[in-house]
Amino acid sequence: MAGLLDGIRVIEFGLLLNGGTVGMYLADLGAEVIKLEDVGRGDYIRTIMGQVGPGRSPVHLQINKGKKSLALNLKSDEGKKLFFELLQTADIFIDGMRPGAADALGVGYAQQKLAKPDIVYVQYTGYGADGPYARIPTHGYQMNALVGGLPSHMGEDGLLHRVRGVQYLGGTEESSAATALGAQFATMSAMAALTRRLRTGAGAYIDVASSDAVMATAWMGMIYNLNYDRIGDRQGLGERTGRHEAKWPEGSTRYQLYQASDGKPILLGLIEPKFWKSFCAAVGRPDLVATMLPGLDIDYGADKPWLRHELQAIVATRTAAQWMELAIELGLPIGPAPALEDAPDDPHVRARGLLHETDIGGDGPFTYVGFPAKIDGAAPADIRPAPEHGADSAAVLEALGVDAPAFARLKAAGIVR
Repeated sequence: MAGLLDGIRVIEFGLLLNGGTVGMYLADLGAEVIKLEDVGRGDYIRTIMGQVGPGRSPVHLQINKGKKSLALNLKSDEGKKLFFELLQTADIFIDGMRPGAADALGVGYAQQKLAKPDIVYVQYTGYGADGPYARIPTHGYQMNALVGGLPSHMGEDGLLHRVRGVQYLGGTEESSAATALGAQFATMSAMAALTRRLRTGAGAYIDVASSDAVMATAWMGMIYNLNYDRIGDRQGLGERTGRHEAKWPEGSTRYQLYQASDGKPILLGLIEPKFWKSFCAAVGRPDLVATMLPGLDIDYGADKPWLRHELQAIVATRTAAQWMELAIELGLPIGPAPALEDAPDDPHVRARGLLHETDIGGDGPFTYVGFPAKIDGAAPADIRPAPEHGADSAAVLEALGVDAPAFARLKAAGIVR
């Protein structure tokens, strides 16, 4: 595959996994990927999740292979000037930051489009660039959780535990980590945008949410779970395997499922010091700040199993909706973890518009899963129902010059249907 994108230049702007994974795929295909970092700390993915050597975590070595790094101060006038000079030579810009971060620096899509109208701008985030949760910071499994990917039950120990086998055909509970799934759709959409640019000269703004990508990748489980009661003939369909406990992430405390006061599960992702301190202040527990090990970029709290019970007691003081209000207000990585059948009713899932209910004629409505990328801010297009066998034969062949008498002759001869 290497070399397919020779001559394509990509500017990647992001921290941790989202933007970096899209850039990895494009670099694998031969594009020149320039990783844009600040002049201070840079991307701290280098120092988390283990070290092969100083500043060389395995995940950094993997997703940043084949790239170049440019450290540039975008808060300075000269740094911004250099950025826009570089932009003139680029084809794709990957924005893996929280929505609004690039705009605040003066290098968001609106500013880039003025300077380079044909830029392909790919914004890849956890919850997407619009909807009520858009500006909530996210960690990997928050996006799976939003769309039913972390089913759970309350154990006798008073803690939530993940379960498996509760969704038909695996549903979203069998999905891989959302970050990798969404990066594939973001890469695919960028390639499609480049193809359109060759035809029309137009650039594109692409908005991909990891949570949408989980639903799109698990489309088979989604359509069977959401339409199960509409299936009249279930002959040949298998049964669920039965519920059993899953062990992830039993050892973690700050990155864990907890039950709110209304019985709904939420997923905390408070593994960075800044988020942990903000949370502790918001819930009136400054004494818990010191439970985070000093000097670490990320601390899962696996060495403090007692903290799970403390956090469960705290989470049980508010409803899931109230926790989401706090997450939006303070910018905390907290997300819903509903059952799959409840996920379509989440206000953010509704706002993203990936699920479409369409009347298929005769058999009533059917819920479809759309494509998890919004292009140029357009609302999801109406879905054309799956065709009946040969329904469009006449129309397709008419465009080739086959008139009605000729089509009738072909049909009578068994050549077309």
